[in-house]
Amino acid sequence: MTAPDGGHHPAGGGHAGHSHGPAPRSADGTPSPSARFRGRLAATFGLTAALFLVELVAGLLSGSLALVADAGHMATDVLALGASLVATRIAGRPDGSGRRTYGRYRAEVFSAGLTVLLMVGVGVFVVVEAVDRIGTHPEVATGVMLVVGVIGLLVNLVGLMLLRQGSTESLNVRGAYLEVLGDAAGSVGVLAAAALIRWTGSSVWDVVVAAAIGVFVLVRAVSLGRSVLSVLGQHAPQGADLDRMLGDLTAVPGVAAVHDLHVWALTSGMDVATAHLVAEPGADHHHVLDAARDVLARDHRIMHATLQVEPADHTACGEIGW
Repeated sequence: MTAPDGGHHPAGGGHAGHSHGPAPRSADGTPSPSARFRGRLAATFGLTAALFLVELVAGLLSGSLALVADAGHMATDVLALGASLVATRIAGRPDGSGRRTYGRYRAEVFSAGLTVLLMVGVGVFVVVEAVDRIGTHPEVATGVMLVVGVIGLLVNLVGLMLLRQGSTESLNVRGAYLEVLGDAAGSVGVLAAAALIRWTGSSVWDVVVAAAIGVFVLVRAVSLGRSVLSVLGQHAPQGADLDRMLGDLTAVPGVAAVHDLHVWALTSGMDVATAHLVAEPGADHHHVLDAARDVLARDHRIMHATLQVEPADHTACGEIGW
């Protein structure tokens, strides 16, 4: 059986346990994507927290539901970004208990799940408030809305640029990126509402835009939630071709068959796999093990694989029904 670093463990060893070497890392051997983008997350957190305070005060003074709605969304962003930062710290800490055999990397996934819950809460609240305001005609200070909308859009564009690259590599950073993207859309909505109110003289556009912001937040929450559940449900990672992987392992010299192939994501950028390799009679099990490990690392970017090599007449695994 291979260790995370590809080493061999002799069968029938006398030790009660053994070390699996360093905790799993990204496919290229670097720290997790979230850890690499921690500085950018911190900068975005600071900008978002400052903008939240500005929008909340301005929304209350101007009477704009759209502005208050966007401020409420930004409040969840502050919490979500803070949770993302904490998760990157937790994920990188070594485990001293000996019970977390995969380390603490799932903290990043749980952080993304918290972001989903916050987004759903804000989305529902904003939509309900918008519906409750239908038929009312409050006075809205469009000048304040325009100024704050421009400031918010500029700040959010900076945040998007900081997190864009990391959003393609880390589920944790993706959650933060989607939060900031929602803020940017909210700022555009605030500007649109202010312009429409000035143009038509009707404050109904404030309610319409607020409802649109709420729906936009809910749609993004569903998208991110599906990704989180996919990881927690141990689905095959997106882009993983299991048929090709099975074929590549079967084609390894000395392998007669492959069964019990399982592939899942520990966290973003850290895919792991297990498989049983049935060796041909006379095959060198060490060579089979090394070649299979190399195939998974080179062709499928799976650096952490636990592989069991079995003789052709080994049938015990067939008794397992799941």
